[in-house]
This record gives sequence, structure tokens and C-alpha cells, in this order.
Amino acid sequence: MKFGGIFDSAAIESKIAEKEALTAEPGFWDNPQKAEKIMGDIKSLKARVEPWKELVAAIEDAEALYELAVEGADESLEEEIRTSMNGIREKFEKLSVLNLLSDEVDRNGAYLTIHAGAGGTEACDWAQMLFRMYSRWCERHNYKCEVVDILEAEGGVKSVTAEITGDYAYGYLKSEAGIHRLVRISPFDANARRHTSFSSVYVFPVLDDSIEVEIRPEDLRVDTYRSGGAGGQHVNKTDSAVRFTHIPTGIVVACQTERSQTMNRQTAMSMLKARLYEYYRAEKEKENAKFSQEKKDISWGNQIRSYVFQPYTMVKDHRTKYEVGNIQSVMDGNIDDFIETYLKQKWQGLASDVGSDDDMDV
Repeated sequence: MKFGGIFDSAAIESKIAEKEALTAEPGFWDNPQKAEKIMGDIKSLKARVEPWKELVAAIEDAEALYELAVEGADESLEEEIRTSMNGIREKFEKLSVLNLLSDEVDRNGAYLTIHAGAGGTEACDWAQMLFRMYSRWCERHNYKCEVVDILEAEGGVKSVTAEITGDYAYGYLKSEAGIHRLVRISPFDANARRHTSFSSVYVFPVLDDSIEVEIRPEDLRVDTYRSGGAGGQHVNKTDSAVRFTHIPTGIVVACQTERSQTMNRQTAMSMLKARLYEYYRAEKEKENAKFSQEKKDISWGNQIRSYVFQPYTMVKDHRTKYEVGNIQSVMDGNIDDFIETYLKQKWQGLASDVGSDDDMDV
């Protein structure tokens, strides 16, 4: 089976062997942090290749069962073979998507931030609708979605940041970053006119200790203030909310949902590291853009998707041209097809850059 250089099982097996050899060396656990990083790498590498081995074994079992049925002219095995092949097909589709998530932070959790665009109540309502959509998507995947900062407004929210916890949350959600456009008859317009609203979505990986992001104390401004959100009398009477400003980049993060300022500081610092990681990654891509037209065309700052409620119903992704007519299903969190189509299209572009001469057997 060929994957155009995107997936090389032999290379992964080699990396696993190299890292497992390190665990057998004397004094391996003398540096617990380094040792845990290596053990985590081994686990991640095995998680990429072992499911494919299981799939190959399942295919071989199905082939053996098919040959047995043919040789014995046993039609009673038909249903079992059909069920087995359907299961293999479903597993292949799932693994094919997971195989696209190979960046060092794709397996991590994510911070999801939504900002309402210009337009007052209409835009704030749209931002809240988007947050509901992603919350429902999290429920579908058994991910935990916890609000860490929110600025409420009449009719909705001006901005909201949530931490999404679950395997590959960032890998999936990173394709959602960009401008989302809504077209509908506004429920806030007495004349029932059609309105267009915009909200921006930003996605950043939750970083573990294995990924270092340098933040110098002199580059950081820290502000504390009283929370305006939920939390009871304690939150409103103490300066528990925290805002960090990274002076060199101008990046600002805030957390106000915890009752303790210490906990808010920890969460805000985690968010800042995630934002800086993504900022430096984007800067690196800009630097390399002149060498890769494909990367140049993928800009998370552009409008990526339109949601049309009137005069017809349609959700269309402008990057992949994928569209569906059942807008209510999408707003209920059924966005996997949009995510997977984007991931597959992106990897196809990268695979074409590799070239047919670099195809590898799996």
C-alpha cells in the first residue's frame, strides 16, 4: 500500500526501536523529565503504527474466511464476511484521518477562542451560536469543553475562550481557525431584513512540558481585576481575574473563571504559551511561504466558511468547496465532514509536493 511518503511505517518502527534502546541504558531515569518525554514519544509512535497492524491482521482474517467459504461453497458465512468487511472499511476511514494528524501537537488538547465581529447584538448572537456548535461537537466526541474566559453581551457573547480536552482535539480543530460568515433573516430586526455577520475563530494547542516556549519576565505585563462572570460574591469582591500581555508580540490572554488568582494565573500562562507557540509557527510558515505555494494559499485569517439560513439553507467551506444543505445538523455539531475534507485536501497538496518518486511501501 502506498501513501506518497506521508506515512512510512518502517521509519516509525525504526524510531520506536531507537527510543526503546534508550530506555535500557543505565541511568535512564536519572533525569525523570527527559525519561518521561521519551516514554511519551514511544507511546505516541506506537499509537500511530499499531492500529494499522491490527487492521492488516483483520484483513488477512477476512480473506481467510472468504477463501474458506469459497472452497466449501458455504453461503452461511456471507453475512459474517460482510460484517467483517464493513468493520474494516470503517476502521480504515478512521485511521486514514488520524494518520493526517502527525504534527507534534496534533494529539494535544486545544484552546478555542471565538470573537464576535462588528454588528452589535447580531454578531454577538452569531458568536454564541458558533460556541454552541463546537460544544455539541465536543459532546459527540466525548471531549471536555470548559470555559476559561468569557465576555458576555446583550444577545450573546463578545468573546469566549474554552479549553477542549481530549486526544487529537487540536489536530481536528485547527482546521476551524478563520472567519465564519452567517447570512440570515435577523431575529433582532423588526423589519425582518437579511443580515450578514462575522465571527473569528482561533485555535491553539494546549502544550505539555515536553514543548518549551520561552517567556522572559521582562516581556510580560500582568494585570489583575475583578471578574465579571459567574462565581458568586467571592469573585466579584477580589481581584481574582488575570490578564497577561506579551509585550513583544502584543498577544493578550485572560482567565477569570477560577475562584483563585493562582489558578487563573496558571491557566492564563498555559494559554499564553499556546498562543506564542502558534504565533512563532505561523511566522515560520510565512518565512517559508515563498518556497511553498500550497502553504501560501492556506491562510487562517481569511473567510473560510459561510452559513446561509435564508433565502436557502447551505453551509459551504470556501477552501475545499465542500458544502451541505442541512444547516441545522451542522449547528448541532456535525462538522466532521468539513474537518476531514480539509485535512485530506491539505495532505494531498503536501503529497503532490513529495512527488511520485518518493512513494513508500507500508
